[in-house]
Amino acid sequence: MKYLGATGVVITASSCGSLNLFGSKYDEEIARKAWKNLANKEKAFAYVDPDKNLPNVFIYGDSISIGYTTTVREELEGKANVFRIQKNGGSSDTFIPKMEKLKTTMFQPYLKSGWDFDWEVIHFNVGLHDLKYLKDGKLNIESGRQVSSIDVYKANLDNICKYLIKEYPKAKLIFATTTAVPEEGADGRIAGDSVIYNKAALEVLANYPSIQINDLYAFTKPNEKAWYIKPHNVHYNNLGKTAQGKHVAKLIAENL
Repeated sequence: MKYLGATGVVITASSCGSLNLFGSKYDEEIARKAWKNLANKEKAFAYVDPDKNLPNVFIYGDSISIGYTTTVREELEGKANVFRIQKNGGSSDTFIPKMEKLKTTMFQPYLKSGWDFDWEVIHFNVGLHDLKYLKDGKLNIESGRQVSSIDVYKANLDNICKYLIKEYPKAKLIFATTTAVPEEGADGRIAGDSVIYNKAALEVLANYPSIQINDLYAFTKPNEKAWYIKPHNVHYNNLGKTAQGKHVAKLIAENL
């Protein structure tokens, strides 16, 4: 395993409006309309019109990755087309369904004149939504249940790795470790659980030496007090999101 240092998933694609690529036509208007009905409306989910002269990068991750996606795009401008999953990546059990939804909604031949390209790099992460406790759909440590037990998380991550290798055999895959839960805990999450889930993730990834490791947990942990957005919250302020984005972009660039 090669340790890189970041969390989430990145991918690259190539194609250009109204140009013949790989024997079929891409129509930006058709693809843009399909994306509008598929994706969330925040800035990180803005439509990407792929430049056929650039590699295509894909990011899969939770709200932490949403926070750094814009910086990754800025850092890789002119170097790569940077896409991301159309919504919050959520827990590990939703990874494959969301990837399939993206494929059947945006790509040819499912969408006539839609996207027609391959990912060059995929940067992905799951974990922060697996370790949280929920009751009736709301964060609740006291009486809630953990979304995914360690065994379920490991099984899901194993299936994710198999899926990515099978579906995207030419893509360079990068797994980002899960960032920390604050030491005082956070709503619906217990301090220290990220360490436990990252250990489990590395046990799974040991079986897939071609998948590189971006230890975003280790990169972020020393700076968490300056980067957390507020107490008892797993999210980061602009300083933290920008630093994470530059870190992820650097690792992606090294793999292009």
